[in-house]
Amino acid sequence: MNEGFRILIVDDEPNIRSGLAMGLEREADEIETAGCVKEALDKFDAQAFQIVIADVRLPGGRDGLELLSLIHQRQPNTTIIMITAHGTVEMAVDAMRRGAFDFITKPVDLNLIRQQIAKAVEHHRLQTENRLLKDRLAEAGELQGIIGNCRSLNDLLQQIRQVATTDATVLVHGESGTGKELIARAIHDLSGRSTFPFVPVNLGALPENLLETELFGHEKGAFTGASRQKPGCFERSMHGTLFLDEISEISMKSQVDLLRVLETGQFTRVGGEETLISDTRIVSATNRDIPQLVEDGTFREDLFYRLNIVPIEVPSLRQRREDIPLLADHFLVHFCARHHRPLKQIDAEAVQALVSANWPGNIRQLRNVIERLVVTVTGERIGLEHLPAEASTLTRTGADIEARSLAEVAEKAEREAILTCLAANDFHREQTAKVLGVSVRTLHYKMSRYGLH
Repeated sequence: MNEGFRILIVDDEPNIRSGLAMGLEREADEIETAGCVKEALDKFDAQAFQIVIADVRLPGGRDGLELLSLIHQRQPNTTIIMITAHGTVEMAVDAMRRGAFDFITKPVDLNLIRQQIAKAVEHHRLQTENRLLKDRLAEAGELQGIIGNCRSLNDLLQQIRQVATTDATVLVHGESGTGKELIARAIHDLSGRSTFPFVPVNLGALPENLLETELFGHEKGAFTGASRQKPGCFERSMHGTLFLDEISEISMKSQVDLLRVLETGQFTRVGGEETLISDTRIVSATNRDIPQLVEDGTFREDLFYRLNIVPIEVPSLRQRREDIPLLADHFLVHFCARHHRPLKQIDAEAVQALVSANWPGNIRQLRNVIERLVVTVTGERIGLEHLPAEASTLTRTGADIEARSLAEVAEKAEREAILTCLAANDFHREQTAKVLGVSVRTLHYKMSRYGLH
């Protein structure tokens, strides 16, 4: 008996309603039944149900798919299992996209229903635990693994919280080493999919001939060496989040394959014929200017639009220097514990040098430097003399009071040029794009990147 759980069974056939109710009576504290959408909504509004089992075809002009949407509007955490005697792949895809937990064809297998209810109960338990943890983190103003107090990071955290509660596709842009996967994990952890898998895949590290089987899986015997069936990333991330890192590095063929899944919600394993349903949220990341790649003809424009529903820009470490002491201290504690070293202290001069350094590798580079210092410095004090050349204080001039890399200088100049041109053209974007010699799409992208709203 699953204490505290109520099940609502919705079907227009009385025999099926009563049969399911009797067969599942040990699975919940209370079971109610309804014969149409109106009756189901009346009962749902009168009391909460954790699980709803509903037929797709219902009388009264409204079907089970509409009921699915209406219930999720009222209570997003309700687990809904759809059943039908006339199922199609398209119908199953539609149900999953609307939030169905599972899609089962008639005649109903009671054991299968019981298995799905057991999964739903465990899912609810994990959701409750995660929700409590998220509430505590939200109260503390923190997200797990993301450290800092600067304004740009706080703006980023607020954006993460806003987008996480939706199922919108997200494109994370930032320099190498800024923590784009950490941002993707935070989105997943704060979402309603957090109790399901988060599956990261580095597309830039996979050769073209392995990418298709990595994403979609393969059947036994699909190619030489395929000794067993293997699920791909889309299957492993079912109901969860699939993180596609370095999305800009895939070939045009792979772009077509990925676009097809995003548009249809369906895919097949390599060497297989069975059509599988994709119910996974896509978060992708890149450190390249994709609108420029679109203009160059190396990235599909329609795929870019599919991926870039919500763009998120991750600031470089140079843009959040005030967070460097906090990050350095965090890594120091972490690596002293990992390598069984006494806790060390970083001198004030050394901290200032870390703050002033260029950090082209961003947080990843800072992390590596701190780990190296923990391992190589024998005493309990880390001084200026211990810092490697990459973390030494950079020479400053009167014209450039804060040391910047060539990339930073170029970014600043580009931002100022766009802002000046916008003002000169009364903020008319098409005219500004024409004067600057770029497309309106590229101008919009760069305005978003530099915060020129």
